[in-house]
Amino acid sequence: MRIMGLDIGNKTIGVAVSDLMGLTAQGVEVIRRSGSIEEEMYSLQNLINEKEVNRIVVGLPINMNGTIGPQCEKVLEYKEKLETVLQLPVETWDERLTTVEAERLLINADMSRKKRKSVIDKMAAVIILQGFLDSKNN
Repeated sequence: MRIMGLDIGNKTIGVAVSDLMGLTAQGVEVIRRSGSIEEEMYSLQNLINEKEVNRIVVGLPINMNGTIGPQCEKVLEYKEKLETVLQLPVETWDERLTTVEAERLLINADMSRKKRKSVIDKMAAVIILQGFLDSKNN
């Protein structure tokens, strides 16, 4: 079974999924947040079924000083909804600077600004999930 990594933002949700052995993370897609939690859960459930996911890791946007701010509280609320609706275990992973790292990787890959904007959240989800996988495999 696979693990799904999520980078939950106000406008989008970046999605990544591990390989079957739980060693590597691959970007899957970016879900546009429409304001309908039901639609978002439906999209995630379809991906969970398709990819045979049995666990979810959510990036937790902790402040640089280690405190929990408003965005972190929103993600924790969303985590609870994920657990309730999708009936899977959901863990959190400190995502500080993942978007910065994703941006740097995409710039180094010589990706245009327009293209970076469309994949940055998916790349952040990959970084979140890969960090989680590496911590479990070491």
